[in-house]
Amino acid sequence: MKVLKFVLIFLTAFSLILVSSNVFAKETLVYGTTEKIIDMDPGKAYDFHTWEIFYNIYEGLLKYKIGSTELVPGLAESYDIGADGKEYTFKLRKGLKFTDGTAFDANAVKWSIDRVLATKGDPSWLVTDFVDRVDVVDKYAVKFVLKNPVAYFPSLVASVPYYPVNPNIYPQDKLIRDPSELKGGKLVGLGPYEVVSFKRDQEIVLDVNRNYWGEKPKNDRIVIRYFADATTMRLALEKGEVDFVFKTLNPSDIADLEKMAKIRTIKAQGPYIRYICFLTDTPPWNNPKLRQAVAAAVNRPKLIDKVFLGQNAPLYSMVPMGMWSHTDAFKAVHGDGNIEQSKRLLKEAGYSESNPLTFDFWYTPSHYGDTEVDIAAVLKNQFEATGVMKVNVKSAEWAAYRDNWANKVMPVWLLGWYPDYIDPDNYTSAFAGTAGSKGLGIHFSSSKWDQKLVEGQTATDMDVRTRVYQTLQQWWTQDVPTAPIFQGTLYLFSQKNVRGITISPTLQFIYSPIHRQ
Repeated sequence: MKVLKFVLIFLTAFSLILVSSNVFAKETLVYGTTEKIIDMDPGKAYDFHTWEIFYNIYEGLLKYKIGSTELVPGLAESYDIGADGKEYTFKLRKGLKFTDGTAFDANAVKWSIDRVLATKGDPSWLVTDFVDRVDVVDKYAVKFVLKNPVAYFPSLVASVPYYPVNPNIYPQDKLIRDPSELKGGKLVGLGPYEVVSFKRDQEIVLDVNRNYWGEKPKNDRIVIRYFADATTMRLALEKGEVDFVFKTLNPSDIADLEKMAKIRTIKAQGPYIRYICFLTDTPPWNNPKLRQAVAAAVNRPKLIDKVFLGQNAPLYSMVPMGMWSHTDAFKAVHGDGNIEQSKRLLKEAGYSESNPLTFDFWYTPSHYGDTEVDIAAVLKNQFEATGVMKVNVKSAEWAAYRDNWANKVMPVWLLGWYPDYIDPDNYTSAFAGTAGSKGLGIHFSSSKWDQKLVEGQTATDMDVRTRVYQTLQQWWTQDVPTAPIFQGTLYLFSQKNVRGITISPTLQFIYSPIHRQ
């Protein structure tokens, strides 16, 4: 009888393990990427993938409806705007707690914004350019007092630097890189997921935050696996070792996967752009003619065909196609691969075939995918086709790359932009405004430009704002703080039984709706 009882207990336990395992397998999704996590701090991080993680483990007072550009309540139930347009008072939800049990209130909001203002991390300009101060009205109400009226301030509030963090976890006077630097050694947020395991460049495990105030995710766990290269990631998808992959596959892989019946293709047509940056306050690149010459030498269609098999689109403005006020300003002024114009500008600046403009041209090898080395090589050839430029191609991994532009190491370099908020201002002031430009290492500064940018930020009439940004795009072709190259199409691939994957027009990737059919 004892033996039988033991067998029954064993079988029952084994059955429970099997049931639990099946449930776990059904509700756990494995996501593959070649991206890298950099700084795990909303006050410091300023890259697409890290912000993607933050979208899922933190939350703003306002947020975007999944798959839409519509702003909806987040940690705040509602907000009021003062008569002068400079005061926004947010009424917070009551009873919310961080994942460690700390209560959320207005003091946490003020503390978080004050921290961003004080520590001045890379994305801090999204706060410092606009916010004068934050006042606690009462325990569940907080007031933002702005320097000037800002038509799109609610969109700013939905961006990562405005996310409240736990005052008991984050240091007040410094920014962190790893969760190990936090009190308790783990990230503590208010979003739909919480981080339960963090292994840099290997794996991050996110479990559903059971105390999340909003709609619960349709899965229990997201495991993010980090791949060293696109080829290995593609093979893992084909073998079924991962449920979906995103950023970044090689163009040939994309072309092949799109043809596979067992793989689902999801395209994100959105405002992702690539461009060339210049160190504009340092000779010789403080001469706008040299920047114009580089821009004129770029042949966008040929670059896209050669490197991306035609999978992206030529871009002739920093304001992306499909966004109001966009114009093809660079095409009208500089054309594509306009070698003669480039040579003329170089010679006007004192350069010739016997005295070429010699410079270092930098790229980062993995942050934007394996194609980055090819982009740099093609552009080098296009620049040198003038016979008046000699280019030394150099590279650095992303963390060092960011240090390089902060320390003025790179005279000319490649970057990409995913929007912080959907407005032409985010594609102009970030690069040509004195504060935003400095944060990206471009160091372009002009009182005329700053005044025009403020006009675009504060005007409420759309016709006026449209004219402002069309003017700025025309100015761009002359001063060239950056040179646009192409607008990207993002590709995401999944197993056939995976549903709920959506890349929003804001380019936010939210994990909550993803599930197996």
